[in-house]
Amino acid sequence: MKFTKDRKQSIKHYILEKIDQDTPSISKTVADTFSINPSTIHSYINELVKDNVIVKVKRGQYELVNKEYSYLLKRENGDLDDDTYAFDICLKEHIEGFKNNVQDIWSYTFSEMINNVMDHSLADSVKITISQNFLATCVMIEDNGIGIFQKIKDYFKLSSIEDAICELFKGKLTTDTKNHSGEGIFFSSKLMDDFLIISSSKIFTTNKYDEGKILSLVLENQKGTCVFMELSNFSHKTAKEIFDAYSNVNGGFVKTKIPLKNIFDTSPVSRSQAKRICNRLDKFKEVIVDFDEIGWLGQGFAHQLFVVFANSHPGIILTPINMNEDVTKMYNHVKNTNVE
Repeated sequence: MKFTKDRKQSIKHYILEKIDQDTPSISKTVADTFSINPSTIHSYINELVKDNVIVKVKRGQYELVNKEYSYLLKRENGDLDDDTYAFDICLKEHIEGFKNNVQDIWSYTFSEMINNVMDHSLADSVKITISQNFLATCVMIEDNGIGIFQKIKDYFKLSSIEDAICELFKGKLTTDTKNHSGEGIFFSSKLMDDFLIISSSKIFTTNKYDEGKILSLVLENQKGTCVFMELSNFSHKTAKEIFDAYSNVNGGFVKTKIPLKNIFDTSPVSRSQAKRICNRLDKFKEVIVDFDEIGWLGQGFAHQLFVVFANSHPGIILTPINMNEDVTKMYNHVKNTNVE
């Protein structure tokens, strides 16, 4: 059976996804999925090997070919004077073959992160590493500056590094209001498939992550800031849809989302924890509080957030999502009980 070019490309793409996921018995899995002869799958795999897209590790096992590129930008050389220069030198050529939506996302996120290094980090230099295979592109930006969490903690006189990370999740946070909107990290984290910031041996991320995968990065990050970003080369995301999801009809940034699992190591229980969450929420019109993977909720935390804060800010919509049965019970309890 002879397939169309598009059908063949779809099958090859699926093969690569299964290889990337370490799926066992790839030929059988793909053949069953598409109801085609395993010998056809073998021929496609051989083509991918010949085209240097994958490499054979051992019988029946393959890996995606990964290419890596490194760049060192120094402030003394003027490399950190212009984010466009950094983009053109480091990333532009590696994404030129992608669809416009993917190029637009990379252009925005890379420029935002480089601007943070330029204007906030006090870094002398930044190392940029681009790791790329057929399916995805990863960019890692490492500077030797003060460290983003430490800078936020000192500037806003916060009590801990953890409080600085908590503030980052909300967005609209900047130490330079004249030149920055405080939206770059928030929107970049939504645009990327994976987005992590590592600094002061702490991690900011809106995604689940493999601790083993980034442990070495944490250990190596003794000073400065490391930003890790990954995006599918075939992503269907658009910058417009992400910005629209958190903006009003006038384009204002009015909505934020707080993933509690990324802020607290255990279930939130106290009023003081809730007050940390409530800080600066008056800058938004809608706040989504995500309880995904939160097993239990303390009465003090729930009452402070959903009663005290909500009553004192009636113009702000608080929307809890992903609540399990126990969290829902506590939420309903404080909403329906007059607690002094």
